[in-house]
Order: sequence, then structure tokens, then C-alpha cells
Amino acid sequence: METHFETLAKGLYEQANKIIDVFLKAKRLDPKTKLSIPKDFQKEFFSLVDKVNVSLMEDKDNFYGYFLLQMSREIRFDISSPTAVNFKGANYVIYFNPLIFLNLTIKQMETTIKHEILHIVSMHLIRAKEFKAGYSPLAVNMAMNIVVNTYLEHLPPYAVTLEWVNLNYSLKLLPFEPFEYYVEKLQTALDLLETAEDETEDESNSAEKIETDYNPEKTHDIWEESNDIDEKTLKEFTEKFIANSHKGSIPNYLENMLAKLKNSKGELPWNLYLKRLMGAVESNKKKTIARRNRRQPDRLDLRGQLSSHKAKIAVALDISGSISDEEFNQAIKEVFAMVRNYNHEVTIIECDSEIRRVYKVKSVKDVKDRINIRGGTKFTPVFEYANTHKMDLLVYFTDGKGEDELRSIPRGYKTLWVISGNGDKLSLKEAYGAVKKLKDIEIKNTALDMNDVSFRDGYSMNDQEKIHI
Repeated sequence: METHFETLAKGLYEQANKIIDVFLKAKRLDPKTKLSIPKDFQKEFFSLVDKVNVSLMEDKDNFYGYFLLQMSREIRFDISSPTAVNFKGANYVIYFNPLIFLNLTIKQMETTIKHEILHIVSMHLIRAKEFKAGYSPLAVNMAMNIVVNTYLEHLPPYAVTLEWVNLNYSLKLLPFEPFEYYVEKLQTALDLLETAEDETEDESNSAEKIETDYNPEKTHDIWEESNDIDEKTLKEFTEKFIANSHKGSIPNYLENMLAKLKNSKGELPWNLYLKRLMGAVESNKKKTIARRNRRQPDRLDLRGQLSSHKAKIAVALDISGSISDEEFNQAIKEVFAMVRNYNHEVTIIECDSEIRRVYKVKSVKDVKDRINIRGGTKFTPVFEYANTHKMDLLVYFTDGKGEDELRSIPRGYKTLWVISGNGDKLSLKEAYGAVKKLKDIEIKNTALDMNDVSFRDGYSMNDQEKIHI
């Protein structure tokens, strides 16, 4: 027998479809027509959301109910998931797509709200931006969803879970692993499928698309609409929301998440990004008769292709900055550890206000002591050199203090900025690449013997704190 709640949800779903039908008919007559959601429908819909919130408040996990009370609410028919969140106007906003949300049971509605709140407390809105360089949206979204869905019950049937991913991608991913583990494994699996995102066409000619089905690749697109806010400030806002939501006992998994949020410094290992960027470096090809053409395998007259590319990696060092010899020596050791499985050529560029020295190295033993010149700092000369010499990847070690705008932007290669432990942030308005930080280290031995590095009261780059979410 249908409950009162189910009857209410069903009626609202029918209303939602009528609203969309009217909109689409009007848009065919006038493409400039904007979607207008009747106030009566909004009132009834959010009344239903209130009932879900009451259910959350009465649940043992009432943390989610109190968290939802603080959030702004909006209806969006253009999101490809039942719910979505972002941060706008100094507040977290939760969005609902009635065409997807109203098809859920009340328990599934609760779960999808919990799902969004777990993304927030996991700082995924910031983490997703960090992984834009070198990782596909699908890999990032699925990795984040695996992490939060591991702890949830009553999931919608289409939810991205560990079991679903292992089955659909023929993987054997382990449970309760950190986000970094999942995104790396998933991106590798997606790369093997050789799906070309640039060949995918958007079938929608409408700027205001109506979404009726769940799409894991687009489910977090709305995060891009969040206000531009630094991680420290967003973390402070999040901690205030958490404090106001913590009214009683909470599950152990949530308590662990909140503790890690409070204790984390929010820094992710830069070498993880370097590893991903190396895998994304475009390879030049050579023709071969030993392999069929991948796009036209039946054409025996067409040669296949093999990778014959030697990746040209530039490692730039800002010799004017506060990055220490110890930091750079340890970092360059890790650069070689990351690139050792690739056919590569590493060029060291020492620069302050101009390039002072350029030389190639095959191992850490070839790295020379830095020349003792301390001028001002300009990043542009390094980019001019990288552009001229057609580099594939530029890793720039600096304290971050230089121009606010590059006179020569990167052309055809990836850039990874690594800010020294004493540095604050990159002075450039546009980084044209990922920006990461080193962790402070202190080393007794200042010689460049990388096989015998001893530490005192500090950490190597391998000891950088990971955020296990």
C-alpha cells in the first residue's frame, strides 16, 4: 500500500514533468525562453525535503539533519544526480533535481543527502580542483564517490560503489583505501580503454539542458560554480558547520573523517601529480608494419604506430628563492624515481631574473651544486626556454615569489609548480598548471650524495601527510 510520503513524491514528480514539458514546448518556439519554476511547486517540494530532514534528525546519525538545516536549498533540473552541492555566498548550497530525486525512496533520499555532506566534510570540493591536471573528471568523480559510498546504506541502484567499479572495469580495488589510491587505479583503467574525450560531442544545443538520468562523469560539474575561495577559508566554514551539527553521538567512520579534517593541513604529495603528468605526456609515434592501424584494423595497407618518444622534462630551480639545497636535492631524487619507467631526458634550468645555467642529467649523481647568484625572480625566461626547446613537461621549484603575469605562456606541455616549504603561494594570477607545496625538511648532510641522505627532526618528501578520507 502506498504511503502518504510516496503519494506526495509521486504527485510532485508528475508536476515536475509537466513543468519541463511546458518549458520545452515554449523553448521550441523561442530558444531564449528561460525555465521558470512555479513558487507553489517549490513550496511543496521543499516541504517534502523537510520531511526527509525530520527523518534524518530522528535518526541515530542526526549529524546530517543538523548539517542540512544550515544549508541553502535550490532546485536545478540541469544536474545529472538527485542532489549536488557547492559553496556560494558564504554558505553551502544543496541542489535537487526533482526528476531524479523524486524517484527515490525516503531512505535513498536520506542517503543521497548524506552523500553530499560527506563530500563536504571530506573537502572534495577543493580536492577535485587539485586533480584537474592529469586526471579525467570521470576518474576523479568515481574515486570520490567510492570513498563516501563505502559508508552509506540504502544507496540508489545506480550509485558508484567499489563493487560496481570492480565489476564494470575488471578491477580488484581494495576497500577503505584513500582517495589517491582509487583515482590512480581508475585513471589507469580508463587510459587502457583509450576513450577519446575530445571525440565526444555534446548532443545538447540548449544552454539550459534538462537532465533526467544519473551521469557519474557530470555529477560534480556544479562544483565549478562555487565561489573562488582558498582551502583554509573553506575549511574554517566547514568546521563551523560541523560544530553546529555535532549534537550527539556520531558513527565511528564519521568521527574519524571529522578528526582528519581538523588535523589535516590540506597538502597533497606533489610527486603523485608528477607521476600522473608523466603518464599524460603525449608520445610521438613511429610507423610499424608489425602492428595494424588501431583506427582502421582492416586496412592492411596502413601501418600501425609505436611510441618512440623521449619525454623532454625540464626541472627549473629558482636559485633566488628560499628553497634549500636539502629540499631540492631530495625533490630531484623523487623526480628521477617518478620518471624512471619512462623514456626520458631531464634538463636542469637554474634561473633567478634570468637563466644562469642549463645542463642535462641522467641521474641524481649528475646534478651540480647550485651556482651562488641571488638576483630577483622572473619565471618568464624558463617558459621561453621550454617553448623554444619544445619540452613535454616543466617542473618548477620556487618559493613562489616572482611576476604576477607571464610574458610567455606554456605551449604544448604540462606545468607543475612546486612551492618550497618556506614559500606561501604562487605570485602569478594564472598558474597554467598545478601548484603544490613541499614539506619542510632539515638535513644534516648538505652534500649532494643522494645515496646517503640523513634527516634530523624532519621528514622526507615521502613522509608528506596524506589525507585518508
